[in-house]
Amino acid sequence: MAFGRRKPKDDSLATGIEPQVNAAAEPPQTEAEPAYDEELEGPFDIDDFDDPAAAETARLDLGSVLIPTPAGAQLQVELTEGGIPSAVWVVTPNGRYTIAAYAAPKTGGLWREVAAELADSLRKDGATVTVQDGRWGREVVGVASGVVRFIGIDGYRWMIRCVVNGTLESIDALTQQAREALADTVVRRGNTPLPVRTPLPVRLPEPMATQLREAAAQQAAAQQGGGAPPTRRSARGSAMQQLRSSTTGG
Repeated sequence: MAFGRRKPKDDSLATGIEPQVNAAAEPPQTEAEPAYDEELEGPFDIDDFDDPAAAETARLDLGSVLIPTPAGAQLQVELTEGGIPSAVWVVTPNGRYTIAAYAAPKTGGLWREVAAELADSLRKDGATVTVQDGRWGREVVGVASGVVRFIGIDGYRWMIRCVVNGTLESIDALTQQAREALADTVVRRGNTPLPVRTPLPVRLPEPMATQLREAAAQQAAAQQGGGAPPTRRSARGSAMQQLRSSTTGG
């Protein structure tokens, strides 16, 4: 995977204090590596890159998020009722997961609220729910006929939510794949003011968008010819709907 590099920060600018350097007493530091040469764990912000185009390397550009995809994985696009892409699922032999970004306050803390709401929603629908400590903090796990795991991460003015759908037998391996993807994900928040919790828009790469348009045209032609109408799934389902989709593929 191609990891991001954060821009080196000048502490003198952050504190307003000028560093005092005695050139005679302190030899030049020639062996130290600059901070941005170190591999860092994400998710990253697009502003962490000196060259934003570098964030596209080895990642699938979905507009608001740029995500790595494991070898051999397939992609499943989820549409709103209006036919607009709302989510892209990464489908693996272990199950599937999706990574999405939302507008959040600068102060962070949104994921704690969302995690509590997801847990309550799952419990009300009859799932067995646990809140576990994960790589970035709390994760919500619901178990019914399948398993759903919600992983959330607070960033600067954004929050990532990853939904992991699998079976009892595959969920551990699938969760590991999802965490590895999250650790190398890049968020492109933009500067547009948005209400908190607004989903950041999903934009498909042109080859994927072209395939989607062609598939929609074929479905429309089949419908006019008496075939079955196309079905579309909305990303705005409940936590339990996302749990059920782990076994139905819906």
